[in-house]
Amino acid sequence: MKKTDVQRLLGGPWPESTALDVESLETLDRDGYLAERISYQLEPDERTEAWLLSPKSSSKAPGSRLPAIAIWHQHNDEYHLGKSESAGFAGNPMHHTGPLLAREGYIVLCPDALGFEGRRHETLDGPSYERHMAMHYIAAGKSLAWKNILDNRRALDYLCSRSDVDASRIGCYGHSLGSTFTWLTGPWDNRLKCMVGNCCMPSQAAMDGTAINHSFSNYIPGLNRNGDIPDYVALTAPRRLHLNFGADDVLNPVEYLERELPHVAALYKEAGAEGSFSWYIDSNAGHELSESMKERMLRVFHENI
Repeated sequence: MKKTDVQRLLGGPWPESTALDVESLETLDRDGYLAERISYQLEPDERTEAWLLSPKSSSKAPGSRLPAIAIWHQHNDEYHLGKSESAGFAGNPMHHTGPLLAREGYIVLCPDALGFEGRRHETLDGPSYERHMAMHYIAAGKSLAWKNILDNRRALDYLCSRSDVDASRIGCYGHSLGSTFTWLTGPWDNRLKCMVGNCCMPSQAAMDGTAINHSFSNYIPGLNRNGDIPDYVALTAPRRLHLNFGADDVLNPVEYLERELPHVAALYKEAGAEGSFSWYIDSNAGHELSESMKERMLRVFHENI
């Protein structure tokens, strides 16, 4: 699978970055970190909001630059949630990973994806708007995956623009849809030194073989003429990528994972990056962030950024 072919299938090159035009909307003092709600420009006339979580100044040396992690939130058909769940303000405490990572000493950015929380449509409901935008991009010769990668790259633009961020030490994490965003974005942004995805790498073979419907971002028109999603995932080589799964996760059937994950590892080895890809299947977990998954996520970040 060639990156040039895949980029064409996704929708072609991404546009040149424009000014971020960052606005600070509010700042809250939290336990061990500061939470700032910001807004920045994605494309002309299109903005998103995000929560920025920063370790308190008392925990870092003046003028120091810290590693940063972007968190891509889950889907779960909860369109009213987005950045606020990752940032610890709403939703399932299991997925309050932003505060966890901020207390570990990382600057954390939690943006809204298209169609979620602050980026919902005024009249269309969540599923209708998601379908509308997916079809919009297909009609334009692109894909919803292309748009989400573009937006994720803008989040990295923002992190790299900050004087308190060490731009050589940036990672990303996501659960479910956020995991899809992790491996979708990995091949297209070398600023990501380390990536961790939790509970999502559905191959087309698995989706066809078990009749699973995933979100639109998992579908790239024409990809299967070149390979499958595991082949795409390996395009992130040689940079560090770790994926967690639950053995009882019906959205990611373990019988497919057990042959597809070694395939990704083999492609990493062919790229001269043996050991830069790893995975873990929790035999006691489903579609969740278990404690053992969380421990591995933290370990990978601590060891690599």
